[in-house]
Order: sequence, then structure tokens, then C-alpha cells
Amino acid sequence: MYAVIKTGGKQYKVAAGEKIKIEQIAADVGQEITIDQILAVGNGADLKVGTPLVAGASVVATVVAHGRHDKVRIFKMRRRKHYQKRQGHRQNFTEIQIGAVNA
Repeated sequence: MYAVIKTGGKQYKVAAGEKIKIEQIAADVGQEITIDQILAVGNGADLKVGTPLVAGASVVATVVAHGRHDKVRIFKMRRRKHYQKRQGHRQNFTEIQIGAVNA
């Protein structure tokens, strides 16, 4: 059984036992969280799509770790204008382990 969840402005297809990295959430390591914004729930060929959310569906997950992604390097340049700008960014993330998908 799998589900399409919405968290941090993004959508993820998840199944029980998977580990995914999502946008950082305020939860301690080891804490169990419940995600209730479920856009679709599927089991094989059977798919239930919400309008916009599936009523009564939830995903239970455990917070594994917090961290930061690799650096994204930003380089801006205007040719012949003697303008160069270098910048970097590291986005925070929360890694979660999907426990159960409840339809």
C-alpha cells in the first residue's frame, strides 16, 4: 500500500518501510508523527484520489534525523560588465521512516 503525501509544499509517494528526506519540521529525533494531508492512497491497481484530500487517511512516521543537504552553488555574472557574484545555500531537512499507511 502506498500514499501520496503533501508536506513542506512538496508531494511525496511513500510506502511502509521507506526513508525519505522532507523539509525540516519541528519534531525531536525518535518522535512519532502523523501526516494527515494525504492526496491519494493506492493498493496495486486500486487508487483512491482525494478532492483535494482523502478523508480519514493518515501516514504514521518516525523522525530518524535532522541535517543539511549538500551545498547548492549560485554564480551570477554579466559579461563585459565586471560583475560576478558567488553565493551558496544549504537547505535543512528532516529524515523520516514511514511506519504505516492508514486508509
